Amino acid sequence: METPKFDVVEKTRFRDVTWVAEIPSTNTELLERARRGASEGAVIIADLQTAGRGRRGRTWTAPAGTSLMMSILLRPPATALSPSDASLATSALALATRNAVAGLTSVNLEIKWPNDLVVTPPFDHRVEADIGYRKVAGILTETLIQDASIDALVIGMGINTSWGVVPAELQSIATSLDVLSGSSIDRNALALDILKNLEIEYTSLLRPNGKQQLLQEVKKHSGTLGKQVRVQLGTEPKIQQIVGRAVDLDESGQLVLETENDEVQVVAAGDVEHLRLDTC
Repeated sequence: METPKFDVVEKTRFRDVTWVAEIPSTNTELLERARRGASEGAVIIADLQTAGRGRRGRTWTAPAGTSLMMSILLRPPATALSPSDASLATSALALATRNAVAGLTSVNLEIKWPNDLVVTPPFDHRVEADIGYRKVAGILTETLIQDASIDALVIGMGINTSWGVVPAELQSIATSLDVLSGSSIDRNALALDILKNLEIEYTSLLRPNGKQQLLQEVKKHSGTLGKQVRVQLGTEPKIQQIVGRAVDLDESGQLVLETENDEVQVVAAGDVEHLRLDTC
């Protein structure tokens, strides 16, 4: 039996949960509510997004009922989280989701920097296009800044839950929790557990030394650290690429790379490709 939909997550800040059958974008709607003064802890969960957005303006689409699409409004104290640390909210949700999924299923997700949750089967060298991981979820964090401080953070996530069968055209790049676990996914229960876990991770993040504690856990479950990667920076026509080994995350969650020339590069944002050893 599926868990009933809920309006409040008890003993958390998430006390205004709205469920919608269809919406253009949960992030866009929640950003508008934030501008109108909505309180921290507002959440929108949709069965279908018709204009969902990912990083760099990409679209996120999925048939109704096959994914959990959720956006969350946070208003961190200026003394606890600066605009340069906003990406740590992405990390908090990634870790919360990873832990919620592990608690409900047998699936062990890894965090692919900067904003994806993936499973990492071995590279299939018979498949030239095999990227070495399968994307299960993506996260998009957007900020409203006022007087050089964060006024609001909206963290949106889409997680593939109920595909049944992975479409042939996506088999080398993505998958779904039901396919991985071999059983159906209770999306309402998953949403509830993600929010409960996010309360823990976000509350911890705002405490003294919270950033360091969060990053320790993120590193523990990282699917990127230790990998040879190619990072694409910028957009057309000015694109820069850096190739190196991902060795660390700094105190703001930025990716630290060691290049072939033994140089250290720190990347704040970019598209990361995990490289096969024979394509480095």
